[in-house]
Amino acid sequence: MTKRYLVTGCAGFIASKVSEFLLLSRHSVVGVDNLDDAYDPRLKQWRLAQLQAMPGFCFRQLDVADAKQLRNMFDQDARTAPETAPAPYDAVIHLAARAGVRASVERPDVYYHTNCDGTLAVLEMCRRFGIAKFLLASTSSLYGPHNPVPYREDADTDRPQSPYAASKKAAETLAYTYHYLHGLDVSVLRYFTVYGPAGRPDMSVFRFVRHIAEDKPLVLFGDGSQQRDFTHVDDIARGTIAALRPLGYEIVNLGAGRPVAISTLITRLGELLGRKPRIDARPAHRADVSKTWADVAKAKKLLDWEPEVSFDKGLPHAIDWYRNHRELAKAIELGDR
Repeated sequence: MTKRYLVTGCAGFIASKVSEFLLLSRHSVVGVDNLDDAYDPRLKQWRLAQLQAMPGFCFRQLDVADAKQLRNMFDQDARTAPETAPAPYDAVIHLAARAGVRASVERPDVYYHTNCDGTLAVLEMCRRFGIAKFLLASTSSLYGPHNPVPYREDADTDRPQSPYAASKKAAETLAYTYHYLHGLDVSVLRYFTVYGPAGRPDMSVFRFVRHIAEDKPLVLFGDGSQQRDFTHVDDIARGTIAALRPLGYEIVNLGAGRPVAISTLITRLGELLGRKPRIDARPAHRADVSKTWADVAKAKKLLDWEPEVSFDKGLPHAIDWYRNHRELAKAIELGDR
């Protein structure tokens, strides 16, 4: 059955892939994004153009933290929804966020505004318009070094190490409050280090691919022994869509479940690109965690989901996209992450 979904942050890395998969399944998607400059908007525009070429997609440029604009949009879509539809959307997939650990230390106010005020505004619209399902993107950054690995969803997340993690913790608790008070069905997904084609330019895979491909020194914070649970964006998108089923209120990890050292990532990219990486070593950042590693047993049980794209199969996808869109990719500003 064809459904209508609202996807916030639709020009973002994960949200654009989720929107693409929904559209390929012949659902309709109302995509919202403010196209801000958290990172180079040219990459967001490229992703958006891919979606706008697909049938069933409608784009609205607005800031989800602007409650008035958001209300106007919900009003408009409620008027155009089928008479038999109980709400303007079958579900709200809230992926709009300000992401990034290091940058949040410099601008915590911006992170709070988008990730807390924005989430509250979207939740309030779900309450007012009778939306049955709300999905929230959260982060593995909530897990700290005091927790054993692999990280389980019931681990202690009350000691966030960055304003970004703290803002996502606040968003999770807001979502629970709306579930408890108003019966909203909520899925909270904690994503682990997502990579793939057209990935975020402030993340390691995009940055390292470009630096190695263009024979430029890559900046490495720390000694390279830190580990990340690199998860392909296709797997993340599949898991996100699987989490649209009724769950009550659940927090679920989505990760590959196989951490990889940053030094291994650099070596493997060098091999695939046929170049020796040049490294500009910098001290580790205090807000960074030493390891992310997802326990995905709950995702397998609740969502019938498990990762399918291995690290060795997924890295060439990111490289191929860079090569196929080199002029754009070379020009993108990488940010200071």
